[in-house]
Amino acid sequence: MKDNFEKILGNIRGFVFDVDGVMTDGGILANLEGELFRTFDSKDGFAMRMASMHGYKIGVITGGRSESIRKRVMTCGVKPEDVYLGSRDKIKDFEDFCRRHEVRADELMYFGDDIPDMPVMLACGCGVCPSDAVEEVKEIAGHISPYPGGKGCVRNTIELVMKYQGKWALDIDKYSKNF
Repeated sequence: MKDNFEKILGNIRGFVFDVDGVMTDGGILANLEGELFRTFDSKDGFAMRMASMHGYKIGVITGGRSESIRKRVMTCGVKPEDVYLGSRDKIKDFEDFCRRHEVRADELMYFGDDIPDMPVMLACGCGVCPSDAVEEVKEIAGHISPYPGGKGCVRNTIELVMKYQGKWALDIDKYSKNF
């Protein structure tokens, strides 16, 4: 299994994420006007920036519909056209992402935590889930992060891939220009 996982790590060219329960802890606050609030981990965001700066394709496919999601992930290097809000057919959106970026599904990691994420997790190169994902997702995941959603799952796994590929290095000039 270890040799196969290392082969997968060497093949990864991009990362695609669910939001609630992966990039956040799954909790959602709402005010009286119905505006929704989520908490994102800043270290996860930094890892996404590192991946973006090193040329990895990055996308977000979420059932959430809040434009605040798009705004947050754009600060992490995700292009607005690579954010799929209100997704009800995640595999269709994943296939669109692959087609537009001319990347094969097996070259991507998909991060999910719940049943709607399972078709994409099965189609990609490596399905990743946080430690607090539902059991059905854990059973099919190629990698279970030791961290829960919204608490370092994204950072841990991106860093794992980039270190394996020898790309986990900060170019401060490039970082300053892009972010």
